[in-house]
Amino acid sequence: MKRQTMTLLASLVLAPTLAFAADSATADFTPAQQQAIGKIAADYMLQHPEILVQVSQKLQAQQADQQQQQTLSAVLANAKALVNDPATPSYGPKDAKVAFVEFFDYQCLYCSHMAPLVEQTVKANPNVRFVFKEWPIFGDRWKASISAAETGMAIWKEKGAQAYFDYHNSIYRTGHDEGKLTDADIAGAVKAAKATAPTDAQRKATHEAIASNDELARTLGFSGTPGFVVMPTSGATAENTTVLPGAVSAEDLQAAIVKAQGGK
Repeated sequence: MKRQTMTLLASLVLAPTLAFAADSATADFTPAQQQAIGKIAADYMLQHPEILVQVSQKLQAQQADQQQQQTLSAVLANAKALVNDPATPSYGPKDAKVAFVEFFDYQCLYCSHMAPLVEQTVKANPNVRFVFKEWPIFGDRWKASISAAETGMAIWKEKGAQAYFDYHNSIYRTGHDEGKLTDADIAGAVKAAKATAPTDAQRKATHEAIASNDELARTLGFSGTPGFVVMPTSGATAENTTVLPGAVSAEDLQAAIVKAQGGK
């Protein structure tokens, strides 16, 4: 009896619900005994709240792993939209075997922190194609998120990869995120890219592509920026594709590229 009770207590600690009937360990107990054991378990956990913390941490880890697997499946199902969208700015060889995709907002604090690491990674990997998915999720709060995204997309269409990359990095070098980016900052980045400020018509022409990025990001399960996907441009699988939701280290970025190249 004591051993069966401890088995049931363990199941209570680890299970996400109190579904006693579904647990094989409860089969040897009457309903009255199950109720009594449940009270013992509840009293024990109240006396040892650290167990509840452990349960919460375990559930969070399980949920995060499940979300990661769902996102990975969605990435593989939407590989073409990630790596071969002609409306999306990219930098690097068109015939690259690996694509490095970033979803970002110019006003995102974490994107700003990641920008130098991404630039470093670009320079260290000239054979990789870097794909920049403009996703101005803070546009409702800060208009500059949308203005900067529209300007970048227009520069990409008018001047190409190098001009876009110069503009992109110039925006982040201002260090102005979380509402601090100004029209003057954007104009300075346009000048650094040796481009011209887009017209209203050119801005409007970017809206469909930006909306597509938003839809794709939500389909993948990203809840914020930055979001990174690193995968082969063909033959992507769960084993050679990496999804990094959020800020990570330069080593993590490089490891994802090596993995996509067939390394470990």
